[in-house]
Amino acid sequence: MSPDTPAAQAAAERRRGIGLALGAYAVWGLFPLYFRAVGALPAFELLAHRVLWAAAFVLGLLGVQRRFAWIAPALADRRVAGRALASALLIGLNWLIYLWAVARGQVVEASLGYFINPLVNVLLGAWLLHERLRPGQWVATACAAAGVLWLALHSGGLPWIALGLAFSFAGYGLLRKTSTLGPVEGLALETLLLLPPALLALAGLAGAGATHFLQLPLGTQALVMAAGPITVIPLLLFAAGARRIPFSLLGFLQYLVPSTQLAIGVLLFGEAFGLDRQLGFAAIWLGLVLYSLDERRAARLR
Repeated sequence: MSPDTPAAQAAAERRRGIGLALGAYAVWGLFPLYFRAVGALPAFELLAHRVLWAAAFVLGLLGVQRRFAWIAPALADRRVAGRALASALLIGLNWLIYLWAVARGQVVEASLGYFINPLVNVLLGAWLLHERLRPGQWVATACAAAGVLWLALHSGGLPWIALGLAFSFAGYGLLRKTSTLGPVEGLALETLLLLPPALLALAGLAGAGATHFLQLPLGTQALVMAAGPITVIPLLLFAAGARRIPFSLLGFLQYLVPSTQLAIGVLLFGEAFGLDRQLGFAAIWLGLVLYSLDERRAARLR
């Protein structure tokens, strides 16, 4: 196959999209280490700082590239601005739920949300984007769904935190995949829309004498400020990858995130990993292996 043919170019874009998505998921998988390091900061204050430093970082990127001219036309376009506001609210909600879950010691249910999220991606891709799944992909999805259902049934009650995380990020991914803005521009507009309430929250905490940031050691303060690149870089990788690969594939690759977090929790943090969780995890990974094998087989036939 010539590298200049449309099929070869599409295959190259697909490989690039997979690489970008895996880069984002690798960073997100290591998030428990970061949030453990900045755990002295309350969740609500950390969320405001995350928005503040993410906005500063992405605006710095735009400043280096001198790419500010698009902002006014984007805000003037009701459709573009409305979609950016919706995606900003979804990613802000996702951050808030996750930090709240960690603060309440609900890490297991939070990780369950990221196991459920890829299944939501597959369903949204088939329903809204009309992505057709091959029989092998349906079998893989059924295996993963069985594993998630098993985990949900053994977590005790309806997992609201997990469902909130799963649907908020799936909705965000869908909006980013179909956005007319580029990855940097889209994220910049989202953080700009979230910045005013974040600044108001920080000002309110400071006015009430309830801010904790200034009482932290300088090293921890630097880690909090590092929330800017730590937040922005994987989101840019995710947005760029989402535009190049099917939404369903994007979802299955995302199993790297909860799998990495599970390994960190068990091997580094000493969290329990009983038989119930082992069975659910095995079913999910069986689905991922089946999906990967089906992808390789389809690639050979192209």
